[in-house]
Amino acid sequence: MSPKYVGFGEAISLFFSNYVNFKGRSTRSEYWYATLFTCILSFVVGFIGGLIGIDILAYIVSLATFLPGLAISFRRLHDTGRSAWWLLLCLIPLVGAIIVIVFECQPSGPENKWGAPAAAAEEAPSQLTDAQ
Repeated sequence: MSPKYVGFGEAISLFFSNYVNFKGRSTRSEYWYATLFTCILSFVVGFIGGLIGIDILAYIVSLATFLPGLAISFRRLHDTGRSAWWLLLCLIPLVGAIIVIVFECQPSGPENKWGAPAAAAEEAPSQLTDAQ
């Protein structure tokens, strides 16, 4: 489980280390830093590939980030208390993607069937040590 707030480097590390983890939750900072990294990487690789005339680099980056991107979207929706089935709204042109983005911008919800929010998960061990 990720901490309540992660920095850019830690978010990228969590993005790739949880690349097939479709369960659990991801915080907003983890999700948006990973999304920013993916956009920057795609732009840079596309630009370099265009300069040298090799388009295969963009395809490789897309394949390498597709599954982790899908997994972090699942976990982000879980964090807001929604099922990952809501991602199917993206199949509706324009409107569906906007709705999913709004869902992903919302703050973490309370404890749900996908686990406790990150802040509560961090506080639980310290409360045990204080009680002893």
